[in-house]
Amino acid sequence: MNETRDQRHQHLLQFLRSIQKAGLPVETLKDTDRLVASGLIDSLAILQIVAYLESTYGIDFSIRGVSPEDLGSIGGILDVIEQEKK
Repeated sequence: MNETRDQRHQHLLQFLRSIQKAGLPVETLKDTDRLVASGLIDSLAILQIVAYLESTYGIDFSIRGVSPEDLGSIGGILDVIEQEKK
């Protein structure tokens, strides 16, 4: 899959819309805003993000490990994808 960061960003936003809590549009967040602290998702949604990244990008978190810090913001998630695609 040869996506640009912008394309991955749009796909990630689409996914986050499907798991977000009501009330805060994902479009209002900056890439550096913390997803849980903003109220967009709860901490359990990190597991849904892991499953999304595994199925969409083939990232193996059993090898890589799961870091809530890395997966805590839109920019961080995009960075994880880029690191794994190198």
